Amino acid sequence: MKFIHVVLIVIVILILDQVLKIHIKTHFTIGQERMLINNWARLNFIENEGMAFGLKFGGYWGKVALTVFRLIASIVGFYFVNQLIKQKAPNGLIFCASLILAGAIGNLIDCMFYGLIFSEGGFHTPAHLVPFGKGYGKFLQGKVVDMLYFPLFNITWPNWLPVIGGRPFEFFSLIFNIADAAISTGVISILVFNKKLLNFATPETKAVEVSEENIVDANTIVDATPSAIDESTPA
Repeated sequence: MKFIHVVLIVIVILILDQVLKIHIKTHFTIGQERMLINNWARLNFIENEGMAFGLKFGGYWGKVALTVFRLIASIVGFYFVNQLIKQKAPNGLIFCASLILAGAIGNLIDCMFYGLIFSEGGFHTPAHLVPFGKGYGKFLQGKVVDMLYFPLFNITWPNWLPVIGGRPFEFFSLIFNIADAAISTGVISILVFNKKLLNFATPETKAVEVSEENIVDANTIVDATPSAIDESTPA
């Protein structure tokens, strides 16, 4: 896989992520829900302060720190992926790293710019695009848009269980976006297929292995030579 392929993967995911986010932001009110497939696949519009799956990292400076960290991680991510390509890492590993990188950039865009280009949406009125800098927040203070909701099933825990007994449980209750899904897919794939994806030799490692093999072969020849001479020498 070449670096241009990584760029294309990132661009495709960013387009899908941002098109859906902008549509939801400008057509849905906060908390509005739309069924997609029966009751287990839905669009449910929420916003969060920047962490994946609606989690929060509170406070103004916490928000700034999280956004700056995501920016640095994205820059480092491009360098890391480029190094994987140079080391001829498996295409699967490069693809997973590209997914993680694309997801980080997708949510970074929300944090950096959404506060500058969108009006404040509410529970009764969708947001709309405004002139740059006239939005609901400052630079680095945008809220991340989440909308994908897949509550696959609901159960009630048996009463005999301690603490959680009798309480309802919903799987999967988290609301996320395409960027979150890209990050999760990349990370989970690496964890599941780590032996196949991570156990690869770099060009430098291969060179060392070849050198060690040559040394072993040379030692074998040297060790075998005296025996051969001894056997051929008359008693």
